[in-house]
Amino acid sequence: MPVILLEAYFLLILIAIAIVVIFHKDLLAVTVIYCAFSFVAMVLYILVGAADVAFTEAVIGVISTVYFIIAIKSISRRCK
Repeated sequence: MPVILLEAYFLLILIAIAIVVIFHKDLLAVTVIYCAFSFVAMVLYILVGAADVAFTEAVIGVISTVYFIIAIKSISRRCK
């Protein structure tokens, strides 16, 4: 499989994940899906030869996902 075709598949997956993140209602599910977006972006950066950018994406993706989960768990979602 040519690398160009593999990159195109990963770009389509990124677009699909972004659409799911925009239209999904559950915040915790969106946070987990965002983590998948970060992972796919990291793999795409590795494919194009930018290992330093992929490492940065992995670190920022993990840190931001943890912060998002902490923030979501700390807010109250009860109806009044």
